[in-house]
Amino acid sequence: MTIASRTTQSATSAATSLLVAQARIIDPADGFDAEGYLGVRDGRVAYRGTKRPAEAFEQTIDAHGQWLIPGVVDLCARLREPGATHKATIRSETLAAAAAGITTLCIPPDTRPVIDHPSVLDRIRGAVAFCGTGVRVVTLGALTQGLAGEVLAEMSALRDAGCVGVSQGLAPLADMRIARRALEYAAGLGLTVHVVPLDAALAADGCAHEGALATRLGLPAIPVAAEVAAIRAWLSLIEDTGARVHFGRLSSAKAVELIAAAKAQRLPVTADVAAHQLFLTDAAIADFNAICHVIPPLRSESDRTALRDGVRDGTIDAICSDHQPHEVDAKTNPFPLTEAGIAGMDTLLPLTLRLVHEIGLLPIIATQRLTTAPAGILGLQSSAGLTQGAPGDFVLVNAAACWRLDATVWRSAGHNSPFRGQDFVGRATQAFVGGRPL
Repeated sequence: MTIASRTTQSATSAATSLLVAQARIIDPADGFDAEGYLGVRDGRVAYRGTKRPAEAFEQTIDAHGQWLIPGVVDLCARLREPGATHKATIRSETLAAAAAGITTLCIPPDTRPVIDHPSVLDRIRGAVAFCGTGVRVVTLGALTQGLAGEVLAEMSALRDAGCVGVSQGLAPLADMRIARRALEYAAGLGLTVHVVPLDAALAADGCAHEGALATRLGLPAIPVAAEVAAIRAWLSLIEDTGARVHFGRLSSAKAVELIAAAKAQRLPVTADVAAHQLFLTDAAIADFNAICHVIPPLRSESDRTALRDGVRDGTIDAICSDHQPHEVDAKTNPFPLTEAGIAGMDTLLPLTLRLVHEIGLLPIIATQRLTTAPAGILGLQSSAGLTQGAPGDFVLVNAAACWRLDATVWRSAGHNSPFRGQDFVGRATQAFVGGRPL
């Protein structure tokens, strides 16, 4: 592929028009899946078709044998800035995103300071612009002031400042009366409320799935009921208010069942799952492996199977990284005292491609779960995929590449991933935003 040369990359960066030739174009926005040509002019898709366009483009990339998909949109990625730059920075993680084929990142509101005021959003926006990596970064605003769970944040100001939704993250609410008020407020503003369903009282200080393994290891457990109770409570309020809610980071079969029932009732809900939940179970912590300490916890094999089925049948709309980079010390204490989270950005696309081989997930469905579906949840223009006039954000993928995820290709500042050292088939080779290579 011609983009491999430094001179071609440099010329492409300066070009106002670009043609990608002979790629397998997979566009979930309208079901297009064929070998063809994609032309981008002035940052937007100007042509997509199976025949070479008649009009001229300044630069051409021969992508024969590769996939061309819309830019990957990650619904949840903590970049650790502001507030925890000893773990990672906006620059380090957006560079990692670019290498991994992720063109848009969504930051949850639990930065330090919390994203509960437009000034914090301006600070993040300035840092993104300063690092200049080209990856798009959007934010969720806080549902309550300081994420303290008691007083609603100024959602209208956050929306006007550019937040694409609001969330409480993993922070608990004082009571469900606050939740109802938040949904009424958000519904009036046209904002989606992003919920990580976890009942704080039932979860308590747990760190592992409630089951035989947690009992044997003596670890405090988080029952599936903590997720189920939270989903049921929120669904009841959605029925009352009509508010649009996205349920993030599902972990259990029962959660999938509840979301499917809610969709059957035509409630305005969507859902996602973190990629690691589709491949790991609680067996991964059998030797107190703190790298696999995550919230919500890794659950049973039957839960994992149900999550995979939910991805396949559309009950689960999107797959995200739930990226949480940590320094080494964060994972070196006794298991319950370690910090939860996996650095998942580098593996989001490769793990989703693995589903194509392991469960026969259709490439166009796998692509949708990473691209147009999460973009639609966030209300972004990139939900239009690669149709004419859409933003020229796309990724070239070598779906047949065999490679190993080792230190030579790892990009995130956080190395806390259980998938390091594993072999993969398929990876991003180049990402573009607005027709320009990252």
